[in-house]
Amino acid sequence: MSADTAIRVLGVEKAFQGLPVLRGVDLDVPTGSILALLGSNGAGKTTLVRILSTLLMADAGTAEILGFDVAASAREVRESISLTGQFAAVDDLLSGRENLMLVARLRHQKNPDAVADDLLARFGLTDAGRRRASTYSGGMRRRLDIAMSLIGDPPVVFLDEPTTGLDPEGRLEVWQTIRTLAGKGTTVLLTTQHLDEAEQLADRIAILHDGRIIRKGTLDELRALLPTASIEYVEKKPSLEDVFLAIVGPTD
Repeated sequence: MSADTAIRVLGVEKAFQGLPVLRGVDLDVPTGSILALLGSNGAGKTTLVRILSTLLMADAGTAEILGFDVAASAREVRESISLTGQFAAVDDLLSGRENLMLVARLRHQKNPDAVADDLLARFGLTDAGRRRASTYSGGMRRRLDIAMSLIGDPPVVFLDEPTTGLDPEGRLEVWQTIRTLAGKGTTVLLTTQHLDEAEQLADRIAILHDGRIIRKGTLDELRALLPTASIEYVEKKPSLEDVFLAIVGPTD
C-alpha cells in the first residue's frame, strides 16, 4: 500500500443470516481526498464503513487504513481514524465546550481546555461554546459532533450520511466543514444518498449497488459515461436553495 493511498479495500464480502450485503468490494481512496460512496438504502454503505472502522468483521477480503490491516491491526486503525454516524452523538445536558473537553480527557489529551477552545474556533462555535448543546441548531450540533470526532487529529475520517435530517442551512454548514477538513490534508470517506452532496464535495465518487462497486471515478469521468445533450439556449433560474438563503440571510 503506497503512501498516496489512505484506504484500500480488496474483495470485501459480508453477509447477515445468509443474506449477502457486500459481494466483493474493491476500493482505493487517495490520501487527502474526499471520496463519496453513493448508494440507496440497503446498498451496504454503512456495513462497509463499520468494517473499515473495526466495528464489524468482514467474511472475506482485506481492508487497510494507512497500511494497517483492519482485522490484524485494529488498535492501530482505531488510533488513525474517526467515525461520525448518521445522528449527532452529543450530550445535550453539556455545553459545546464541555462536550469537547470530555472527549479530550477520554482521549488523554494534555490540555483539554486548549483543545476545546481551538476546535470551537475552527468550527465557528466560540460564541455558542458555553451554551447547552440542546439549544444548538441541527447544523451546529453536527459541526460540534464532527469537531468532537477530530480530537487527536485523526488522518482518516468516516462520515456516514452526515447531513441526515438537516435543513438547507445546516447542510451547507456541514459541507463547508468537510471542505475545510480535506483542505487540511484529512482523508474523508463520505457516505450519502444525496447526489448533489457528492457533486459538491467529492474528488472521487464510488457507486455501491447490490453489494458491489459498479462505477467509480471523478465527476467528469462519470459524466462522460452519458452522451452530452445538445442545448442551444439555457435560461438559468435561481434554485430553491438560492431563494431560501436570499430570504433568510447568511448563516450565523
